Amino acid sequence: MGILSRFKNIMAANVNAALDKMEDPAKMIDQTLRQLATDLAAVKKETAGVMAEETRTRREAEANQAEVKKNMDLARKALQAGNEDHARVFLNKKNELEAQGLELQKLAEAAQQNAVQMRQMHDKLVRDINSLRSRQATIKSNIAVAKATERVQKAGAAGSKAEGAMQAFNRFEAQAQERLDRARALTALNEVPKDEAMALADLYKNGGGAALDDELAALKAEMGLAPAVPVEDELAALYAEIDNIPVEN
Repeated sequence: MGILSRFKNIMAANVNAALDKMEDPAKMIDQTLRQLATDLAAVKKETAGVMAEETRTRREAEANQAEVKKNMDLARKALQAGNEDHARVFLNKKNELEAQGLELQKLAEAAQQNAVQMRQMHDKLVRDINSLRSRQATIKSNIAVAKATERVQKAGAAGSKAEGAMQAFNRFEAQAQERLDRARALTALNEVPKDEAMALADLYKNGGGAALDDELAALKAEMGLAPAVPVEDELAALYAEIDNIPVEN
């Protein structure tokens, strides 16, 4: 695609708006600058040829107009000299030149329009390049700050995950302790109640009951709770009954 055929695309391009929509403006701004530099080099290269074409077509159109005027003047002179046939020859030539002049004028106008477009493209590309270069440093600086901010955010997210894991560990530990407490409570509930009579029977079976009762009776007598003698008598009677020994009055 020639540079002139790309005129509309180049002139309609809004590089700043396009960059704002890109995911990586820093990368794309370098690529866009390279493309614009390539376009500008092509514009400069072709501008000389377009301008030369404009000059050539304009010169040919002007030369044609001069020839038209020349033949018109010759026709007048021929008529003044009384030679109508010569005047007809000059008029026919003038008419041919005028017909050619219409085509030459069209070519000159087209060449002039091409030159105007080349100049417009040149100026537009220069403006875009200057604009992007002025934004390039700012964009790259902003992206560097953004990347640093993202790293900080990622570090913060990692810290939050670690904190969340610790909270979860504490929660699991509390749940485990609660289950242990419940298990111990169930164990206590499932224990068979202690039979006090059986415990006392074991004590008496080992022969410790009499001494304990004597000590208890003596303690009560000391504290004034009950006379010591009647308790001893009752105990003696109880032992006599157990051993089938008659009780003496």
